[in-house]
Amino acid sequence: MDLLQIAKHVADHQKNGQEMDKITLSHPDMNVEHAYEIQKLSMDQAINNGDRLIGWKMGLTSKAKQLSVGVEEAIYGRLTSSMELTEPTLHIGNLIHPRVEPEFAFILNKELKGDQITVRDVWMATECIFPAIEVIDSRYRNFSFTLEDVVADNASSSKFILGNQAFSPYFTSWDKVGVSMARNGETVQSGVGAAVLDHPVKSIVELVKMLDREGLSVKPGMVVLAGGITEAINVYNGDVVEVHYDQLGTLKLNVEL
Repeated sequence: MDLLQIAKHVADHQKNGQEMDKITLSHPDMNVEHAYEIQKLSMDQAINNGDRLIGWKMGLTSKAKQLSVGVEEAIYGRLTSSMELTEPTLHIGNLIHPRVEPEFAFILNKELKGDQITVRDVWMATECIFPAIEVIDSRYRNFSFTLEDVVADNASSSKFILGNQAFSPYFTSWDKVGVSMARNGETVQSGVGAAVLDHPVKSIVELVKMLDREGLSVKPGMVVLAGGITEAINVYNGDVVEVHYDQLGTLKLNVEL
């Protein structure tokens, strides 16, 4: 199995917004370690072309999602500068089947690394937390994939936007923050922060431990999307998505071609 060749194939489909077959169909022996290496190599290609690694995202952070794909831990993906939206408009012309979900974004001011990381370490290194919306967009046909496939496809990372207001990590109990998401004025999803591994801070701990296996870390200044607070919803041209976070305000996203 030529991991670099597969990574170039994945990177091309990510860049051009084109559907592809699951990698595991042609490479059934691909395992999770192979998949993370493909993810790294494909994102290296984007970075070599001028993009910049600015953080990490966590996926499969609810027990229900983990059970649905038969795993016992979350997955991670890489965030680059080209993924961050600076205006509340999502252009979907180059996306395949975009979905959005509400998240909390941690901004770190110290490096976090090692397999002995604790919740206390994360709080001591957290500069602030933003309400955020993540856009996921699997490159696989029909949004259908195995665990290995989704890891290789950078955990379906596509776009994200942060709110304008940052909050102190001690502002509230983040596991108790209620979130509701409306599409075109109709509430379609709701949840609380505890949906993310019982508390979003635990997602950062989990990420650091997984990165340590690869000799990686979370660097100061990086963004970490902790995981979806509700199920993701499909979005289409003309949709207006509004996510209300208790005590934190509302994020709005206009969807256009």
